[in-house]
Amino acid sequence: MSDTPSGAGDRLVRLGAIVFFVGAVATLVTVAPLFLGTEPFPSVAYAVCMLMGVGFVIAAAGVLRTIAAQRRQARAGR
Repeated sequence: MSDTPSGAGDRLVRLGAIVFFVGAVATLVTVAPLFLGTEPFPSVAYAVCMLMGVGFVIAAAGVLRTIAAQRRQARAGR
């Protein structure tokens, strides 16, 4: 186990994964009518698909925050 501060970016990564998952489900739901031959959803439904990108950015910010915390800890250990 590492002795890095737990939770430096863990919450952001978890939140980003949840937001990404919601966006992925929304993408599947909005694409389904194209294959089923039914009426497409309104434009607002397609805007919810953008949560995939938002979730990815949130998770990436969490990873960068963890990296920064690890670097700070490594510098303090010198």
